[in-house]
Amino acid sequence: MPNADQNDIFFDRARAVIPGGVNSPVRAFKAVGGTPRFIRRAEGAYFWDANDKRYIDYIGSWGPMILGHGHPVVVEAVQKAVLEGFSYGAPTEREIELAEAILALVPSMEMVRLVSSGTEAAMSALRLARGATGRKHIIKFEGCYHGHADALLVKAGSGLATFGHPTSAGVPPEVTQHTLVLEYNNITQLEEAFALHGNDIACLMIEAIAGNMNFVRATAEFAKRCRDLCTQHGALLVFDEVMTGFRVGLHGAQGVLGITPDLTVLGKVIGGGMPLAAFGGPRAIMEQLAPLGPVYQAGTLSGNPVATACGLATLKEIAKPGFYEALSKKTQSLVEGLKTAAAAEGQPFNADSEGGMFGFFLMNELPQNYATVMTTDNAKFNALFHGLLNRGVYIAPALYEAGFVSAAHSDDDIAATIEAARQIFKASAPR
Repeated sequence: MPNADQNDIFFDRARAVIPGGVNSPVRAFKAVGGTPRFIRRAEGAYFWDANDKRYIDYIGSWGPMILGHGHPVVVEAVQKAVLEGFSYGAPTEREIELAEAILALVPSMEMVRLVSSGTEAAMSALRLARGATGRKHIIKFEGCYHGHADALLVKAGSGLATFGHPTSAGVPPEVTQHTLVLEYNNITQLEEAFALHGNDIACLMIEAIAGNMNFVRATAEFAKRCRDLCTQHGALLVFDEVMTGFRVGLHGAQGVLGITPDLTVLGKVIGGGMPLAAFGGPRAIMEQLAPLGPVYQAGTLSGNPVATACGLATLKEIAKPGFYEALSKKTQSLVEGLKTAAAAEGQPFNADSEGGMFGFFLMNELPQNYATVMTTDNAKFNALFHGLLNRGVYIAPALYEAGFVSAAHSDDDIAATIEAARQIFKASAPR
C-alpha cells in the first residue's frame, strides 16, 4: 500500500501497546477527531510527520522550543554533554551553573532545586509549602493545571469554599479534601475563602497567565489581592511558571505583573526540550528541604548532565539583548493578523499574547475564567484546527491550550498562517 497514510499505520500500532496510542493525553486528537500526527523530525519552526508533510509548528513541544527546533548552539552543547556521559547520580558543575543562571533571572528566588518534570516540581513545591507553614489547606483555581499530582488534580465544587473533588479515577477524595478550588479572577470569592480558612491555608498556587484554559491573564487587581491576602494570613504565594517562565518574558509572568511570589515552579524553557524543571524561593524556605531540613524530596535523574547542558545553552541565547522584543513582535503580528482576518469575514474571534505565548478564542470578548472559556463553539474550533492542519499549520488539538511562537518563525511563516486562517474564516462566513 504505497499511498497508505503512515500516521494511521503508526496510530494502529500505538493503540495496541500504548493506552490511547499516546504517552500524554494532550497529544491525542480525541477532542478534534482524526489521527494524531506522528513526527519524524523537526527543524527551526517546522516539523514533518510520518508522511513527510511539513507543518509550521505552534506548539513547540508545548512551550520549550523557544529558539525553534535544533538550534545549532543548543545542539552543540547537547552533543558535547552526551560524549561526557548520560547520567552520574552525583553532582556536577553544570547543575550549579544552571541554578546560578536561573536565580540571576528570577529575583524572587534565592535557592533552587532541579527536578525532571513540571508535575514533580509543582508537587514538591506544594509539599514544601505545607512543611514550611505547618498547614494543610491549599488554594488553586479552576482552569489552572499544575501537573497530575493527586492533591492538585481537582475541579471546583458547586459553591464557595467547597473543597475539590478528584477529576481523575484513582485519586481518593480524602487526598483532595484540603484542596480549595476557586474561580479564576474572582476577587470576592478569594477574599471569602481567606476569611473562612485563612489560618489553615499553606499556600495559594496559580498560573498568573494561565495556559491550560487557553491564554487567560490574571488581572493586575486579582494578582495583587492574591499576594496581599497570602501575606496577611501567613500563606505562601506559589507561581506556577512551568509554561510562562522565560516564555512570556525574561523574568516570567511575575516580571510582567510586578508581583513577587514566595515560591516559583519552572519547567519547559529551562530544559530547552529536555526533561528538566525546578522550584525555588527564599533561602529560609528552601533550606527546609532535605538534606538540610525535614521536607523530603529526591530524584535519581534530577540535574541530569545532558538536560542541564541543553537548558543552560537555551537560557544563554534567550538572555541576549533584543531577544524578547523580536519574539514579542512576531507573536503580536500573528495575533493581530488572525484578528484582522476573522473580522474581515465577520467571524467572532479574539486573541491575546505575551512574549512568545498566545491564545485565541472564537468569541468577541477575551474570557477571564474557565467557565467562559467553556462556552467556546467546539465545532467551529474543530473546523479551524483541521483546516489549518490540512494547510500545513499545526496548532494545539484542543481549544483549551495556548500556542507558542519561536525565534525561528519567519515573517513568511506568520503570513502563511494568517492566509490559511483567512481562507477558513472565509469558507465558513455567514452567507
